[in-house]
Amino acid sequence: MTMNYRVLGATGIEVSTYALGTMMFGKIGNPDHADGERIIHRALDAGINFVDTADMYSTGESEEIVGKALQGRRDDIVLATKVHFSLDDKLNHGGNSRRYITRAVEDSLRRLRTDWIDLYQIHRPDPKTDVEETLGVLTDLVRAGKIRSFGSSTFPAEQTVEAWHVAERRGLMKFRTEQPPYSILAREIERSVLPTAQRLNMGVLTWSPLAWGFLSGKYRRGTEVDFTAGRAALRADRFDPSLPANAAKYDAVEKLVKLADDLGVSLPQLATAFPLAHPGVTSVIIGPRTMEQLESSLAGQDLVLDDEALDRIDEIVPPGTDLAWTAEGGGWLPPALSQPALRRRSAGDRAAAAATAATEGAEDETAE
Repeated sequence: MTMNYRVLGATGIEVSTYALGTMMFGKIGNPDHADGERIIHRALDAGINFVDTADMYSTGESEEIVGKALQGRRDDIVLATKVHFSLDDKLNHGGNSRRYITRAVEDSLRRLRTDWIDLYQIHRPDPKTDVEETLGVLTDLVRAGKIRSFGSSTFPAEQTVEAWHVAERRGLMKFRTEQPPYSILAREIERSVLPTAQRLNMGVLTWSPLAWGFLSGKYRRGTEVDFTAGRAALRADRFDPSLPANAAKYDAVEKLVKLADDLGVSLPQLATAFPLAHPGVTSVIIGPRTMEQLESSLAGQDLVLDDEALDRIDEIVPPGTDLAWTAEGGGWLPPALSQPALRRRSAGDRAAAAATAATEGAEDETAE
């Protein structure tokens, strides 16, 4: 097995096509720190040089595990982490403001036991903060040597374009990467996110190739689902076969299992190979909780899907179709959708608008 490498957008940094995601290290996944370190070391020995984490994963615990594991190997590793979510729900402890990011980056550096972060990512958009504010502090962090480059995660294409225009106008540094969800069941980003990233020469590292576990092979029609373990324990509604929203997922999984069998690979290996077939994708994040899961992923690293296999996938789940995120909107819902008050005028607003219109109409008649 040979690990492949690609250049991360316009950064000039070469990264493995598999990135090790560490969300499952810590109390929400694998609480055994020593085991987490062993998994990281095995991934590095297999040729993975790209490690992705976030400050909110197990409220900083994942960063601590990564920091311990990378001691003595830091110079050879491209280390990425993220900022945005609050770790304690206190006021102003979260978001994309200069105030919060300036504090959060120091906390991440301490937990990661390093002097610099190779890729610092904004974990989600923040409607309360002007993107110029965010780009400004990130630019300052690069110039201070605390981070090498920065990117976004789960940003819609229009916000990526806005950020680039702001950076151009204000002389600020730009987002160099985007980290979106992408899998056979979640292909929405093929419509605009991936084409935009390609046009802007941004690196793309995709997350959840197994569609939050749906493509792990554990969740199939006629199979009893244990809603107390694994992914099902986190979001049972995603896997409940009695819910109409899941019918299309189960239908697709059965067809994909057949395709994987025809190719002589496992469903997870097929699923992980799929994002790398897109020319806009740099690296796919694998997020093992156990050594067994890591070994299963590594076993498929040489799999390259040919046109015939990709055509069959397109027949099962057409390009641009999103089955996995029907409720979540690709991992992030803008406030315009999640907050009813932003898309519904109150009765008072409607009355005021009607009164204004009536007044303006009367003025128009007088003018005539």
